[in-house]
Amino acid sequence: MVLSPAGYLAVSIAVGLSFGVLLQKARFCFVSAFRDFVAFKDTRVLKGLLAGIAVMTVFWSLQATFGYFRGFWTPAWGLGSLVGGFVFGLGMTLAGGCASGTLYRAGQGYLQFWLVLLFMFVGYVLFAFAFPVAETYYFATLNPFEGRTLYLSSPFPPAVTGAVAVGVGLLAYAFVKGRSRLPDEPSGGAGVGTDTRAQAALGGSRTVSAVAVGLRGIADGTVAYVRALIDDDRPLRVRLRGSWDARTAGVAMALVASLWFYVHGHWAITGSEARWAGYLLSQAGYDVASVDYWGSVLFRDGNISLTIDMVMIASLIVGSFIAAYASGDFRVRKPKLNRVPNYAVGGLLMGVGSRLAAGCNIANLFSGVALLSVHSFLAGAGIILGVYVMTHYMYREVGCAI
Repeated sequence: MVLSPAGYLAVSIAVGLSFGVLLQKARFCFVSAFRDFVAFKDTRVLKGLLAGIAVMTVFWSLQATFGYFRGFWTPAWGLGSLVGGFVFGLGMTLAGGCASGTLYRAGQGYLQFWLVLLFMFVGYVLFAFAFPVAETYYFATLNPFEGRTLYLSSPFPPAVTGAVAVGVGLLAYAFVKGRSRLPDEPSGGAGVGTDTRAQAALGGSRTVSAVAVGLRGIADGTVAYVRALIDDDRPLRVRLRGSWDARTAGVAMALVASLWFYVHGHWAITGSEARWAGYLLSQAGYDVASVDYWGSVLFRDGNISLTIDMVMIASLIVGSFIAAYASGDFRVRKPKLNRVPNYAVGGLLMGVGSRLAAGCNIANLFSGVALLSVHSFLAGAGIILGVYVMTHYMYREVGCAI
């Protein structure tokens, strides 16, 4: 899509404001999505995340089929993708907020997340200066495979591949959801006859039964969600001021991201923040263009200036502030001193980890999965593993549900 410079600027501001509002109103954070599921089996945010990925996969695959997009995002992949995601997952769980969660909470008045953001920037700067070493001994060694998306590897049009991917993901989620609702598998030994009857009652196959139960649960949940929206008779002003369902935010963000995919490319956060780090250093008088990572990678033409994705990220914080202020949720909140090391170390790990993983959870788990990027599948798995490990460490005294 070709727009005037003013048009690109207007779209980037509108997209950023929209993301900020949606994230803040639904309290949408990837740490909450995975940590709360591991610790408490709470799926409030996780359901919104999965709904958003599914909708975005459908839209992006359609856009790719008809050419209405800026191109696929396919970083090189290998063990480094997994390692980088793992480091980022550890960091965001320790810090208590992911990249997007940090931004919307910063706009909401949480000073601790401005601290997290500061140390993320420190991580970006450290990585930028270490990039020549990392390029030789990390990326070239651990990510030896060229970037690949399943859309281009499949013989079918992207729309068909995307629909199949969504179907497979739905069945996988239904299996996990349904399996937890089945009775315990009967034991063997003397009760073989009883076991056989029990298996028959379960439909013969626990896998099929789990999927069936899960699909039924998803359908019932979706119907209940739609009915709740329709039957909500509160005035619109009251509904807008209150908190929003994470599924509403997830689907809405997928639609906004599809507009961004059309005019710019995949949605990402930490890459734009790393550009901000270089830009701010340049404004302080440092020769940023002489640093390879900024001069050759992030600002490919060596022109250290504001880009539309940087404006979009800044607008996200503003959108969160507007939503929080309008709802009465904005308040300056001071961090607890005993938690400051968590914010500092977590932010540092997030900054470095996002560069090692070529992106954060938005780039890899939200955008990258919708793009069926092999790198993003590995990086996303690393992020989830990092959240799992750090959640178990932080909740070691009380235990986790999973």
